[in-house]
Amino acid sequence: METNKTNWIKRCADRLYGGLYMTWLTVILYAVGAAVLTSVFLILPLFKDTSFERMGVTLEAWIFFAVILMANCKKPLESALKTFVFFLVSQPLIYLIQVPFTVQGWGIFHYYRYWFIWTVLTFPAAFVGWYITKKNWLGVLILAPVLGFLGYTAYETGAACFRAFPHLLIAALFCLMQIALYVFVFFPKTPQRLVGVLIPVIVIVVLAFVTPQVDLQLTEPLPGDPTFSEEATVEVDDESVCQAQLHSPEEGIIYLYAHKYGETELRITDGESRTRYCVEVYDDHGTARVRITLTEAP
Repeated sequence: METNKTNWIKRCADRLYGGLYMTWLTVILYAVGAAVLTSVFLILPLFKDTSFERMGVTLEAWIFFAVILMANCKKPLESALKTFVFFLVSQPLIYLIQVPFTVQGWGIFHYYRYWFIWTVLTFPAAFVGWYITKKNWLGVLILAPVLGFLGYTAYETGAACFRAFPHLLIAALFCLMQIALYVFVFFPKTPQRLVGVLIPVIVIVVLAFVTPQVDLQLTEPLPGDPTFSEEATVEVDDESVCQAQLHSPEEGIIYLYAHKYGETELRITDGESRTRYCVEVYDDHGTARVRITLTEAP
């Protein structure tokens, strides 16, 4: 019975990672389907602050989609081209679908900059990534950073779940499932599987000892729709709470890197004018969030 169960799992895994006929039409439909699903998770209030909303914010779901696509291509160049087109179609479509449902309107596309960078990087990544299908030690080396990232994300979401169960439980389990699946499918030999398991385990153990209280990076528009010149400077009273810099001065978009829970004042000086904000880093049901409030306009 146990052997039959293992054989069934292996057949399903082999079908998913190498047994699908990935035509160009399939790639386009795959991209559109992923975009629509992601948009639903981002638009409906039901999914706010859940593991499903992360699909439009973080990488773990897109790694899952990309590995399936790469593993079902015959050549590395085919893998690179099809993965690139998959991201080129899916990512802007996610924002296009959201336009009628968000107060930002077309302005929501400023978030696409981040995903456009990842889209460009998918071409070389998928070219190299195709070689995991050879199921040798080169594949272990290629998948090592992916397994490390998934270990990191499993730790991050697992810690959030621990603080406010069952918040992000599905995200943590999804990352662990990917780790187990990739080790099972692409590492046929016992030493390879041992290394594959050790990589995320080591990452998780190290993070448990060295991770700061908060590790949150975000880029977002400042309240009040301000505009600044390129000469504008940013000061933060307590940099142990967060660090900041203007990401796009003319659009009033700031980059924040939060380190711990608390409040601090953020000042932006632009010539003779000074704008003050209160930055609050707080815990929202196990997830670190940032609230920025305008306290003094020029």
